[in-house]
Amino acid sequence: MNYRAPIQDIRYVLRELADLPGVLALPGFEEVSDDLVDAVLEENARFVEQEIAPLNTEGDRHPATWQDGEVRSSPGYKAAFQAFAQGGWQGLQHETDIGGQGLPRLVGASVTENLNAACLSFSLCPLLTDGVIEALSLVGTPEQRALYIPPLLDGRWTGTMNLTEPQAGSDLALLKSRAERQDDGSYRITGQKIFITYGDHDMAENIIHLVLARTPQAPKGVKGISLFIVPKFLASEDGAAGPRNDVYCASLEHKLGIHGSPTAVLLYGSGKGEVGEGGAVGYLIGEENRGLEYMFIMMNAARYAVGLQGVAVAERALQQAAAYADERVQGQALEGSDGPVPIARHPDVQRMLGIMRGLTEGARAVAYVAAAHRDKAAHAPEPQARAHHKALYEYFVPIVKGFSTESSVEVASLGIQVHGGMGYIEETGAAQHYRDARILPIYEGTTAIQANDFIGRKILRDGGAVAKAQVAGMLETVALLRANDGPQTEALALIAARLEAAAQAYESSVDRILGLAGANKVRGAFMGSVPCLMQAGTVHAGWQLARSALASAAAIEGGSSDTFHPAKIATAVAYAVHVLPRAGALADAIAAGELADRHANQSWI
Repeated sequence: MNYRAPIQDIRYVLRELADLPGVLALPGFEEVSDDLVDAVLEENARFVEQEIAPLNTEGDRHPATWQDGEVRSSPGYKAAFQAFAQGGWQGLQHETDIGGQGLPRLVGASVTENLNAACLSFSLCPLLTDGVIEALSLVGTPEQRALYIPPLLDGRWTGTMNLTEPQAGSDLALLKSRAERQDDGSYRITGQKIFITYGDHDMAENIIHLVLARTPQAPKGVKGISLFIVPKFLASEDGAAGPRNDVYCASLEHKLGIHGSPTAVLLYGSGKGEVGEGGAVGYLIGEENRGLEYMFIMMNAARYAVGLQGVAVAERALQQAAAYADERVQGQALEGSDGPVPIARHPDVQRMLGIMRGLTEGARAVAYVAAAHRDKAAHAPEPQARAHHKALYEYFVPIVKGFSTESSVEVASLGIQVHGGMGYIEETGAAQHYRDARILPIYEGTTAIQANDFIGRKILRDGGAVAKAQVAGMLETVALLRANDGPQTEALALIAARLEAAAQAYESSVDRILGLAGANKVRGAFMGSVPCLMQAGTVHAGWQLARSALASAAAIEGGSSDTFHPAKIATAVAYAVHVLPRAGALADAIAAGELADRHANQSWI
């Protein structure tokens, strides 16, 4: 089916839940009006629906190809990327002082979601380019920023990040790539990198690789890693492409999904370039031995962006399943009918669609709320407010990444189930959503890595202060739900009861993890890290859906006849009934984490 950007829900979340008016009132956004935001959303919807969405099936069936060290993109990708670049989409959310358009990250989140939903494989290239732009803008020299950022923003060049090696996946302490300093201040890079998304392609004039490598006298472990710019083509001061650098694609991976996205094995120093022997020419970013610190600028941005990809794939799978359920006539209605009915009338299909919609819309709301905190962290006039919102954004990043991506796999799987046997047949497209989604809980740090970050750097570092403040906000919403005495009272009371129980379960889990860590039972605490992260996502999504139910109830009581509002309440009810109870079960798992660790069977390992 054809993808349609969910503009009405996006606008609703932006204004009712993520405080778009408050973001637009911040210093730096004086030129960004509500009307401008609407115009951007409308044009983005038109662009992705017409130009990008048709690439989704095409790229899946006709992947990028490799021949003699060069990669050719999937049919239509190159032209679409040129249209993307000419439309100014790459620079939309970057700061004006580096040549971007300076729109809020909150608006950028919605635009990014739609691009990802239209074609996940295509969108991975702009995602990584965004990360390179951000890293260079924060830690690059003035000369590096002037040379590399403008063509990256213009879409003439694209960017990648090169971390993984055959022996070094998540454990970057094992990196072996070498960087030898030259007399002119440049470096020569040698080594092999794997799993490099868009490591080579023909969609842009040049590719700027950010590469982690070690200098000869570097300390062992992660403290000895430096970060380097390694262009595919060396560039002169005016940005013109120069000699071919000694970085080549040795092969492309054959993957479960995202077939249109070339995942490259890159060789640095194969002797094939035009720069002579000794390796690829690279340029140090910042100081030696601080590369991992700098790379995490990219990584954090990428983790949030991958979370948005989870929302996007879930939206695409939801749209397809809902359309199929409306069209597929099968079976009699339980209440009696003259003939077969659309399967959307059957209770269990309604249950599955309700879960799919709740997970998708809940994850979207959490991601947008997080983006608003990022805007406020960067633009709030008071230092104390900036620090407050920065802590909240950092708290939300692992939730957005972990919960949204795991949810996308569940939603895509349910989408296949809604299709029945036809969902397992490739021609329907439902299976592609599942195959594409499956990489997302692995990309940019697995769910376990996000969970360890969430426990170690968020919950334990501040003694659970941010998490408990969020619980207090949830309980305030519970009180508002119970105070409603309008026509939606019964629905809101149910949501209130389930949200209260889930919030209390989450708070008990935070206390349990703090207690285990305080008693030096760290393994027991981290045995519950993924359950705690998923519990946090489950409860935060439920909270945002509860807030949406309140807003829609107020709209109905105010005389609105838009069917959108009863649908939002129905989604919140479905989530409260079928998903929020998971918080209690996850709390039980976390409570028994120490026991589970003590009884872990070592033969499993």
